[in-house]
Amino acid sequence: MRYLIRLKYNGEHFHGWQIQPNAITVQEVLEQKLSMVLTKEVKVVGCGRTDTGVHASDYYAHFDLLDCKYSSQKLLFKINCVLPDTIVISELRIVHQNFHARFTATSREYKYYITKLKNPFNKNTWWIKYDLDIHKMKQAGKLLLGKKDFSSFAKLNTDVANHICEVTHFDIKEEGNNVIITISANRFLRNMVRAIVGTLVSVGLGKKSVKEFTAVIDKKDRSAAGLSAPAHGLFLCAVKYPEAEMSAIKKIKEEESGSE
Repeated sequence: MRYLIRLKYNGEHFHGWQIQPNAITVQEVLEQKLSMVLTKEVKVVGCGRTDTGVHASDYYAHFDLLDCKYSSQKLLFKINCVLPDTIVISELRIVHQNFHARFTATSREYKYYITKLKNPFNKNTWWIKYDLDIHKMKQAGKLLLGKKDFSSFAKLNTDVANHICEVTHFDIKEEGNNVIITISANRFLRNMVRAIVGTLVSVGLGKKSVKEFTAVIDKKDRSAAGLSAPAHGLFLCAVKYPEAEMSAIKKIKEEESGSE
């Protein structure tokens, strides 16, 4: 049986999602706790990577089991009891075997939070003490829309075959003292959102013009872009799957609920 888990995590003390040597990651902790509760080795596949310190307010993953002595709701309860406070599973249910948390996903959405007011109790925003020209940042951000080569915003020396992504949505809005940048795409490169935000802030501070932002995209050179924004302001906030896929998941969920 294949299980879908929907979770959220505070990435402050994790070295990202994916397991790596000599570092604590979300995937590692999740696999350890699942294996402990189920008394068998469990491998978890996530919907994508997040960098060190980046958060997820809506994240999907899946794992396989030949059999399970617990109902989905009982397993959900047991797993949450042993997970650290920084990880919470909101849903756990059986899905069809062809579902894949990463490859079935059609788009992902990130939000980046900037604050204009220093606040010692909010560590999940990037405090910028100078005024930002939001209008120019919006103008520059709209240039990201469409299918483009995002090499200028990609981490160097990775094993990615190409840097072509299709950005489907971009928005900046102000809420009180906060500035929220939202960006959706069919895929994201490592460090892409943070590099984009850092470069947009350069535009907002008057260090780059909108025309120069266009040139950054066209150059396909990471050194042309600005510094990466700090990780702590970034959240993976939505992952979308095909409607037919979600309908099938819903049907299986309903059938399972009726049997428990």
